[in-house]
Amino acid sequence: MTDRSRIYIFSPSSAVRDKPAVRRGIARLRALGHEVDIDPAAFATHMRFAGDDETRLAAIERAATSGADIALITRGGYGLTRLLPRLPYKQIARAIKGGTRFVGLSDFTALQCAVLAKTGAVTWSGPAVGEDFGVEGEPDEIMQACFEDLAEGQGEGTGWQLPAAERVEGLKQVKGVLWGGNLAILAALVGTPWLPQVRGGILFIEDVSEHPYRIERMLTQLLYAGVLQQQKAILFGQFNNYKLVPHDKGFRLKTVIDRLRTQLKAPVYTGLPFGHVPTKVALPVGAPVNLAVEGRDAFLLWGHQHGH
Repeated sequence: MTDRSRIYIFSPSSAVRDKPAVRRGIARLRALGHEVDIDPAAFATHMRFAGDDETRLAAIERAATSGADIALITRGGYGLTRLLPRLPYKQIARAIKGGTRFVGLSDFTALQCAVLAKTGAVTWSGPAVGEDFGVEGEPDEIMQACFEDLAEGQGEGTGWQLPAAERVEGLKQVKGVLWGGNLAILAALVGTPWLPQVRGGILFIEDVSEHPYRIERMLTQLLYAGVLQQQKAILFGQFNNYKLVPHDKGFRLKTVIDRLRTQLKAPVYTGLPFGHVPTKVALPVGAPVNLAVEGRDAFLLWGHQHGH
């Protein structure tokens, strides 16, 4: 690494159950040359949460006032939707303006959407300490490379390969604000002040342990609420860890995506390397991006983001 990044690790959602994984993740980040500060309540427990609501709010405030280059969550789970009316939005926006990048996924989508809706500030969808840096083997190379780019302020875009069936002729480009994250959280925020009103955006979605019929139900909610129709493109990340059953009789995720395509004018692309999977890129939530698709190659380009 060219310069040491300061990383502040905190727990805004569920309690850390796999403490060895988080400790391995912290050790690995330090071995990469980062200076790591651990929030005093990172391993707190109250019911299923990483401390009660007051404890987690205080942890978020400490992360926002830490002056760190990156504020990184230990894990997702559940708990941030409880805190949305009381989040320290001004401190978070000030921290982001000062160069702190808030990074996480899953339940963290709630904070990311709320911060975007209330302040317009950019946060990052990316790894968590435990599930990504704390794996027993070697962490995924792409995940780690994208995180290092983010830590060094280098990352200016990402790319992936579309399935053969989605090949496009020529070059297709759309520009818009990138936003999204965990589908269950997005659906849960419909009709609240914390779902950003993004028009002409590029929406990315992912989820874990949700059967395709539940995925379709959540997408239908976003459709009926008028959210999907306002986007220039929909990007499916990874949907995994669910089980089809015999009475599905052919109903699967492809069924859901094919039906969605008949309901939208905007293109729907799949295969984005993001979600509850080892290989995940880092994505700037709330940043203007250029989506370019040529043949089977898809690129998201956002240029240099302020803040390093």
